[in-house]
Amino acid sequence: MIVLLIGGSSRFMDSMIDKMNKSGHQVYLFTGRKDKRASYKRVFERYNFAYDTDSIEDIFKSIQPELTIFMGAYDTNFDWNMARQESVRYSTALTNLLSAYSITGKGRFVYISSHEVYSSVHGASVTETMPTESRGLKALTIAHGEELCNSYRTTQGMDTLILRFDHIYGIPKKGERLEDSCFKMCLEGLKTGKISANSRNSFSMIYLKDAVEFAYKAIVDTKSAHACYHISSMEEINETQLAELIQKHMDEKIELVDNSVGEKHRLLLNGRRYQDEYPTRIFVSYDEGVKKVVQYMKRYRETFLRDEDAGAGRLGKLWHNIRVIIKKLIPFAENLICFIPFFMLNNRAVGSRYFGRLDFYLLYVLLFAIVHGQQQALLSAVLAVAGYCFRQMYERTGFEVLLDYNTYVWIAQLFILGMVVGYMRDQLRYIKDEHEERVGYLHGKLGDIEDINDSNIRMKQSFEMQIMNQKDSLGKVYEITSRLDAYAPEEVLFYAAEMLAKLMESKGVAIYTVANGDYARLFSATSKEARRLGNSIKYTAMENMYNELKERRVYINKTLEDQMPLMASAVYEGEEMQLILMLWGLPWQRMTLAEANRLTVIGALIQNTVLRANRYLDALKEQRYVAGTNVLGEEAFTHLATAFFEARDKGLTECTLLAVAGVNEHNRQEAAGVLSGQMRQTDYLGIVQGNLYVLLSNTDRQGAKSVMERFQAKGYRSELKEEAA
Repeated sequence: MIVLLIGGSSRFMDSMIDKMNKSGHQVYLFTGRKDKRASYKRVFERYNFAYDTDSIEDIFKSIQPELTIFMGAYDTNFDWNMARQESVRYSTALTNLLSAYSITGKGRFVYISSHEVYSSVHGASVTETMPTESRGLKALTIAHGEELCNSYRTTQGMDTLILRFDHIYGIPKKGERLEDSCFKMCLEGLKTGKISANSRNSFSMIYLKDAVEFAYKAIVDTKSAHACYHISSMEEINETQLAELIQKHMDEKIELVDNSVGEKHRLLLNGRRYQDEYPTRIFVSYDEGVKKVVQYMKRYRETFLRDEDAGAGRLGKLWHNIRVIIKKLIPFAENLICFIPFFMLNNRAVGSRYFGRLDFYLLYVLLFAIVHGQQQALLSAVLAVAGYCFRQMYERTGFEVLLDYNTYVWIAQLFILGMVVGYMRDQLRYIKDEHEERVGYLHGKLGDIEDINDSNIRMKQSFEMQIMNQKDSLGKVYEITSRLDAYAPEEVLFYAAEMLAKLMESKGVAIYTVANGDYARLFSATSKEARRLGNSIKYTAMENMYNELKERRVYINKTLEDQMPLMASAVYEGEEMQLILMLWGLPWQRMTLAEANRLTVIGALIQNTVLRANRYLDALKEQRYVAGTNVLGEEAFTHLATAFFEARDKGLTECTLLAVAGVNEHNRQEAAGVLSGQMRQTDYLGIVQGNLYVLLSNTDRQGAKSVMERFQAKGYRSELKEEAA
């Protein structure tokens, strides 16, 4: 396969080149810049052109690549310290590349993106379907690049693929400055002997070589099912844990500084879509990967540290001071050395027909005034005067030279020109330095203003949401009471989950019914994520949640434990817990006391409706059940089964219907007693057209097979039914 890689020199680029070569592909490289300093191994052909060159189209037509990979978020050609200028250049570069690629109409275009397109705090792992929420010019520009690729894919039918990488870390090049947390903490430890960490900031990282291996599988698969994948280890780690790993492998006295302040920030890309399509595993664990980075940076620490850094040691500081002194002495040495050839030229020019009127000393003084400024101009003028007087003393005495007014006129001219030119040069340098300092200061202030603005926007959105919720809260109360009351008693709990999801603005809601003192059984759920705890849970073992629920308080998952709901509330009847309401997929900003109170109110309204439905069913118990048995009559069972199947079709539950053979009204009571012992409390027996049926709640076909085997062991054969008929 012919592969065109586009981007600047980096470890990421080197790893991609190495992987493509090992896999037998022919690699071409478009560097994106005109300089030829960077070296690359095993590249078939390299094109040192800028992104705005008119030759891009010719390059694509010449190569006819089957696979084009743009490094995008990890392209070192862009300096994001000047984000405003670079954002325009980045978008222009990508547009030029996509335009040239579209002309060839061949192969796949891969855009390398990063986790930065998600700047908000997320309680759960971020999936590919979630819209990007970018803050900052760099993140906005990268996200805009994704939109460009998707636009070319939908409008022109091009095969574009977006790969979002989650916090890549790896061994840097000597002296290279990286942006990942692992590198920054290692550098801070080497510089200062301390590492600052905030345990409230958590994320997942992936080692560079693992990231490239993962990416390669999706890149070369031209039949991939999706246009976007997350490349992530999905292993959560916070800054404190990362700092402890670095401290462990540093083999030096490193102090950890706890900076755990502010809101909790959690950002993990969910790579489940990729894993489902390309099953693979992480080869380099956090411990092993961090160890490699730390050992490399320790071995070549002098390339990462400045001599004035505390981590450079006494010898480093001494060498730094010596270098500073030498650097300051260099202009003086240059002045003395350059004086010799000018002295010789001046001696040769005296009496010359062509060069006799040329003043080499004046040129000498002006040269150093222009290059080094007023200080060196003064020194060069002194040396020039000494050289002039020495040359005049070849023919006259020193006393005669001192009495000659031409000598003083020449000296005055020399010093005046040298001092004026040197002063102008110093002023221009001062103005330039002041301008650069002011620009840097303003860029820093702009960054602070952007951060403050982002914070204000989040607060504004939060307040707007509270106002909106307050404004229509009465409408929502009416919606709950009216809609739930409209459902049949058998349907209330199913649609209570759907209603709760809508009112709490969460796609993941689960309702568990308490079966006994320790266990709860899943009754209905609105998403796959909400089912992650399984059909049966021992809720008393979930200590943090249980302690809150038994005190009739709302549980809030403040530590964002992956296997716990983000919020939960319990519904009581008297002193007995009847239901547990669980919420998943909430953003961190909404896990507040206001939302907890909101859930409490909604739970109370659901409780009233559920209790009213239960009491209604209890009142009709004699009419609903066959006398002397726990078997539902035909009408009651048909209504119940219909409710379950309709809820299943809407994705609110799982259920299976079994028909039991060989049971009639003579042995029905005996069969019901035997079969009840093989069922759960949440399953139902009923009669349809004289036959005995079993409704298994929250059970799919696979789970029903074990129940059928238990029935068979007791002498009752059963079969699956799609509906009660």
